[in-house]
Amino acid sequence: MKNKLSRTIVKLIVISAFFIVVWLLYSNCSKDKIVKHPNILFVISDDQSYPHASAYECKFVNTPAFDRVASEGILFDNCFAASPSCSPSRAAILTGKNIWQLEEAGSHISYFPRKFTSFTEVLEKNGYLVGYTGKPWAPGNWRDSGWDKNPVGTAYSDLKNTPPTSGISDIDYTANFVDFLSNRTESQPFFFWCGMFEPHRGYEKGSGLKAGKKLEDAEVPTFLLDDDITRMDLLDYALEIEWFDSHLGKIINFLEKTGELDNTVIVVTSDNGMPFPRAKIQLYEFGIHVPLAIRWGDQIKPKRNVSDFIGFNDFAPTFLEIAGISDSLNNASGKSFLDVLLSEKSGRIDQTRTFALSGKERHNYSRANNLGYPIRGIRTDTFLYLRNFEPDRWPAGDPDLFLDGELNKLSGITILNKKEVNTKANKLFHLMVDKRPSEELYNIVDDPGCIHNLSDNPDFSTQLKQLRIKLEGELTWQSDPRVVGNGNVFDSYPTFKPIQLFDKNGKSLFPGFAAYGEYNESVLYDK
Repeated sequence: MKNKLSRTIVKLIVISAFFIVVWLLYSNCSKDKIVKHPNILFVISDDQSYPHASAYECKFVNTPAFDRVASEGILFDNCFAASPSCSPSRAAILTGKNIWQLEEAGSHISYFPRKFTSFTEVLEKNGYLVGYTGKPWAPGNWRDSGWDKNPVGTAYSDLKNTPPTSGISDIDYTANFVDFLSNRTESQPFFFWCGMFEPHRGYEKGSGLKAGKKLEDAEVPTFLLDDDITRMDLLDYALEIEWFDSHLGKIINFLEKTGELDNTVIVVTSDNGMPFPRAKIQLYEFGIHVPLAIRWGDQIKPKRNVSDFIGFNDFAPTFLEIAGISDSLNNASGKSFLDVLLSEKSGRIDQTRTFALSGKERHNYSRANNLGYPIRGIRTDTFLYLRNFEPDRWPAGDPDLFLDGELNKLSGITILNKKEVNTKANKLFHLMVDKRPSEELYNIVDDPGCIHNLSDNPDFSTQLKQLRIKLEGELTWQSDPRVVGNGNVFDSYPTFKPIQLFDKNGKSLFPGFAAYGEYNESVLYDK
């Protein structure tokens, strides 16, 4: 009897162990189904706002390739650039850190310190073939920072084509991608950064109309003057997005023909928002909210819309986890969203992904001493809260400089030409250039153009306080100098954009700034 009982107990233990093993295998199946060392194709446009892709039901932009990626994968509704400025945003993508953690690389056209690790070099050390075409981390100086090549990888941009307009780059992005793959050894995984220059300015004026687009189809944001000139400018912008999309489509077709498509993670996004006033270079909605679609064969369930907030510092840890590489990014503040990709759900998947952070320091020279306009922001489902750290500075540049500084890079737009003629244009013009309070709050649901600042509205005092505390807490644990001390250090960093503005007597309009490429340590002692 005793032996029979013992045998029964042993049998039960064996059966239980079997079911435990089966349960463990089943519970981990989503991770186990990951293809080992998949290819990663990162396709990034230059200056494209959400929702300017037809997958987002935008009427004046047609993006069938982006739409295919979204339909056969995931369309994200809440992806936010680390900065409304290209080189800081790209540095955040590469390092998994926010711009206030990146020293010189957190400013436009400065250094990329060698102390920071790029996920691309980690992939390369682990056997990936790594390269790029078009625009990598740029503009800025990586050579004198100790890098032997651009932090993105090896360049493949020699092959050219004839662009349809004068504003479009002559780089043949597709041909250069094919050339890159010809250097791959058998079964070697690859990471390729396809950095197209479109739809960055400048545009060939009227090119959208010449291509058959119609003025009445343009969707004019509330922060721009709605007239024919603005609409024409938006159509030119849309045409360049479509050029970007055409190369994306050709690259996808090539991967499909070579049998590599389903083993390739395709990520399509933009570095920051559209190159228009109150969008690019500013932390308003159209400056930081960007498109994002991701496809990965049968590894992820298709036709999903996801509302989780994705920040640019989340890409690096995600790519490394996809590649099966342990985190080696020196305390990245970003977090992998592989779990979001592998989920079969739509909507909000990770309940902690309810906000995104963004920031800005100096973009172009626009102020005496070459000072920047530091901003930090937090975006939630409903609100955008901004903290302006230097509200006494002119946000678009000093009045005698801004037309030659930041604002002149953004328009063609009638706001600049009609400010003395049209009352609405005058109001919009002042929204762009006038000084701002230290805090701004916008209801993005009701006011995506960020026209009505609610920071002084007592009905929103609770939301203002909550977002202020949340933003300050995030910046504190990430050791942002603007919050924990010595924030002036950002204004001391060099710029590698030639300063060529002089008054009629030949005197520099930037008193106090050292020179091209030199540190301006005098600003460290201003306060």
